[in-house]
Amino acid sequence: MVDLYRVGRWGAARRAVLAFALVTLLSGCAFTESFQRGYVVPEGALEQIPLGATQEQVLIVLGTPSTVATLSGDVFYYISQRTERTAFLPQREVDRRVVAVYFDKNRRVQRLADYGLKDGMAFDFISRTTPTAGTEQNYIQFLLKQIVRR
Repeated sequence: MVDLYRVGRWGAARRAVLAFALVTLLSGCAFTESFQRGYVVPEGALEQIPLGATQEQVLIVLGTPSTVATLSGDVFYYISQRTERTAFLPQREVDRRVVAVYFDKNRRVQRLADYGLKDGMAFDFISRTTPTAGTEQNYIQFLLKQIVRR
């Protein structure tokens, strides 16, 4: 004969463990990490660079650029990016800033440009990732696929 009291207690314990696991998983969704990469332009630094300033003056105010135009070297690029990651989800880019300082042939500032995420890609970034066949899955999709297989 089956003891209904023990079966009911075991079912309640399983539900409690499942509820605890679900709450733990969902509580992680509220946790957000923020990552800042690259050069952060100090507040008011661009105002210190007038048109006609020399490359040396730009280097004193802004420091070493993230990269320089490869062909002529007449553009300094200062690049920064901010990304966020929530719990198990992949990182997503929330802000990008590219400050470009253009020089004339006498190495004097011709113009300044400040590109943001809304401006799209000012130039092609090297992602350093190898494309693979298939799709990239996040943690939730992986778990659901494992549950469906069983």
